[in-house]
Amino acid sequence: MRALRHWSVRHAGTLEYFYKLFSSFMASMAPLFLKLGFARVERAVIPLERNLKGLMFDCRMCGVCLLSKNGMSCPMNCPKSVRNGPCGGVREDGGCEVDPDMQCVWVEGWRGMQLMSEGALSPLPNAPANARFSGSSSWMRLARGEHGPAPLSGAPATSTDSRFEQLLASGAFAVTAEFSPPDSADPAEVYTRLDYFREGVDAINVTDGSGANCHMSSLGVSALLRQAGFEPVMQIACRDRNRIAIQGDILGAAALGIRNLLCLTGDSTLVGDHPDAKPVCDLDSMSLLQTARVMRDESRFLSGRKLSAVPRLFLGGADNPFAPPYGMRPMRLARKIAAGAQFVQTQYCFDLKLLEEYMQRVRDEGLHERCHILIGVGPVASAKTARWLRSKVPGVHIPDEVVFRLEQAEDQRLEGRKICVEMIQAIRATRGVAGVHIMATRQEHQIPDILSESGLRAERALAAGAMRASAGAA
Repeated sequence: MRALRHWSVRHAGTLEYFYKLFSSFMASMAPLFLKLGFARVERAVIPLERNLKGLMFDCRMCGVCLLSKNGMSCPMNCPKSVRNGPCGGVREDGGCEVDPDMQCVWVEGWRGMQLMSEGALSPLPNAPANARFSGSSSWMRLARGEHGPAPLSGAPATSTDSRFEQLLASGAFAVTAEFSPPDSADPAEVYTRLDYFREGVDAINVTDGSGANCHMSSLGVSALLRQAGFEPVMQIACRDRNRIAIQGDILGAAALGIRNLLCLTGDSTLVGDHPDAKPVCDLDSMSLLQTARVMRDESRFLSGRKLSAVPRLFLGGADNPFAPPYGMRPMRLARKIAAGAQFVQTQYCFDLKLLEEYMQRVRDEGLHERCHILIGVGPVASAKTARWLRSKVPGVHIPDEVVFRLEQAEDQRLEGRKICVEMIQAIRATRGVAGVHIMATRQEHQIPDILSESGLRAERALAAGAMRASAGAA
């Protein structure tokens, strides 16, 4: 089956030609189908469509076909049901995060797109799958003139009282850091770790089942951080909730005063501590952004039902410039912005060349002017840790020279911090970057030193002094 899928991608240009002819044919048959009865014709067409498309594309009959928009590679073959991929977990050889023996369907689709007339990812995201259409005929939808839900589109953002949003809007270089919730119901286990974030960190990302492992909820910890006077960024992953639960959590978070929301697809359950859990994946990160944006800007649920009060949210997403297909990554960022992203935070950066190539494309498209981009950094404790990260955590790219440098160091932990500091200084000088996102899991104690040694703490002190002086003169 996969061999035929690969064949279809390699011949995407030819198949696109026949797809357009077939679309015209189905539209021309609409008057006859109407006389015979669309429902009756569809019952006869479904087995033929399922068998033919199943053979050629491993089609899952979602009812809203995206083959022509993804290089003749079916997104529904993605184990995470990402309809706006590729996710951030693509392996360096193009393998799927969940099934390394399978090529990512979006990597394959990118190859197929190069052979098609448009040759690029559409700037507008695809709508989420619709469970009501599952098993129905997309061919008959063509005949009826239906092309599935309209692509997602952006809308004017509603301003919030998010301190993080205001900081980024001021043009200041922002610093965020990641916080992993405890395996506990005791709030003291949250509060006792906050001193490392107190000076120099503008907002704290609270992970949501990171690595598909179970912890205290992101919503709960975000509420605790806000009570303690910190600015939380609540992560929310599509892996564990359907669109009903997600919209409820968004309203609950907004009611608690949480203003910053980072929308993620989520890691595969197979890599976590509950591999027997069933992933939900009703939405992906992009349609989650759209969902939150619709609730905020259009005052309604996805169902169309009206809200009596809107959630005031500053919306963000994740990006990974360091995973293939590299040429597709800026296009995917554009899609996230169209869906509603106002800021993005990236995977770890250890490769400045790849970052600059990505940022050049971003600047060429003016995306940095429409979205605040924070680049991920973090200290690596040892060469052993670096090798483990790049082999066991799909999407993390650490060049050989970084590993070699750690191996040669007398104090590998100190060297890992130096590398992190150097990355921050280089990123700080990169045009279009709005800040850094520090990921120092189990190494939070290093954050104050990283900020001091990179010069960010001194820079902040000078900026704060200038602001106080300006206020006094006024």
